Amino acid sequence: MAKNKEHINLVFIGHVDHGKSTTVGRLLYNTGNIDEQSMRKLKEKAEQLGKKGFEFAFIMDSLKEEQERGVTIDLSHKRFDTDKYYFTIIDAPGHKDFIKNMITGASQADCAVLIVAANDGVNAQTIEHLRLSKIFGVGQLIVAVNKMDISGVDYSEKRYKEVVEEVKKHAMQAGWKVDTLRFLPIASFPGENINSKSAKMPWWTGDTLLEAINKFSIPQKPTNLPLRLPLQDVYNITGIGVVPVGRIETGIMKVGDNVTFVPGREGKGISGEVKTIEMHHESVNQAEPGDNVGFNVRGVAKKDIARGDVLGRSDNVPTVATEFTAQIVIMNHPSVVTVGYTPVFHIHTAQVACQFIEIIKKMNPATGEEIKENKEILRNGDAAIVKLRPVQPVVIEKNSDIPQMSRFAIRDSGSTVGAGMCMDIVKKQM
Repeated sequence: MAKNKEHINLVFIGHVDHGKSTTVGRLLYNTGNIDEQSMRKLKEKAEQLGKKGFEFAFIMDSLKEEQERGVTIDLSHKRFDTDKYYFTIIDAPGHKDFIKNMITGASQADCAVLIVAANDGVNAQTIEHLRLSKIFGVGQLIVAVNKMDISGVDYSEKRYKEVVEEVKKHAMQAGWKVDTLRFLPIASFPGENINSKSAKMPWWTGDTLLEAINKFSIPQKPTNLPLRLPLQDVYNITGIGVVPVGRIETGIMKVGDNVTFVPGREGKGISGEVKTIEMHHESVNQAEPGDNVGFNVRGVAKKDIARGDVLGRSDNVPTVATEFTAQIVIMNHPSVVTVGYTPVFHIHTAQVACQFIEIIKKMNPATGEEIKENKEILRNGDAAIVKLRPVQPVVIEKNSDIPQMSRFAIRDSGSTVGAGMCMDIVKKQM
């Protein structure tokens, strides 16, 4: 029974066309998480669409449009069991315009597998995903060097080692401790070193992909931190009343808790007592980080609260900021970022425009050293410490206090400009 198995959220990341979906599909198929009949149908479908060789990718790319374009658009979630864990696999897209999904995916993932094609090596998105997964708190990373079967690579140990060195260099610049990363070679399409040792790579004595995934350690749930629950939605349910829903980021929520939602409609905070908590349509007495819950709070009306508000216990109310200082990285801006720029920040479930008030310090993202020249403009690839002012109060926490509530993505006209985390806050006076 899955209930007794520990659960891990696992995200597959990496550059487009490096074989993420095929790897996931192959893994699910080889471990019996997908049956022969479904596989046969997908194979026929792939051939009809003139996409022979895409059948494994189709397992994840269940949206029709994706199958026709052969590209992963949205995040697909698939359950996957090993003898040790049960995983929710999140297949994160590689394309630029899908980076928002990549961000929402990575921010919920405990562990990641970065797929890098052996023939291609490190590409722009490989680097970006290394950075993003680090900023968004992915704790453990495996790097799978894929497409070892491709002509020109031909299962060469020399080429594998070159790619590993290349990835190590960029991982270090992205802030990863390189000695904690695990590397392995695979060929997803023919299925080499996925769940059994490959005769084609006799030089490889390390883990298969399945063995490596099984060696992830269970992430510690931040139950010792204060309760923080960003609202995803608020419903009015006949016979029950107002039911807010959301995912607990930190802390423990119990029936009977006195809680406060901030900022709330008036910006003053709204308080009440938790009457019931529901999870998967069952009543529970308490819920923990990672749990998606619906709950009812005595004394709170639907008009008082909305998506983006955050609930905490009344004796430790979430921090509402009127200004905050953050460390950011600019990834994809069409020109330059200067003081006065006001893009939309996605902070947990809140979306709020924030103005750049001051560029305090510009840094080389690779070394962290300060850059003195052209300090007042930020371009793609730059890292900086900046002061920001949200157009309306927003809940955010310092990375040193509650890291899960400190991270954000910066979006502008449909694309992700950058990402970052909050270092310091000017609190709103309640």
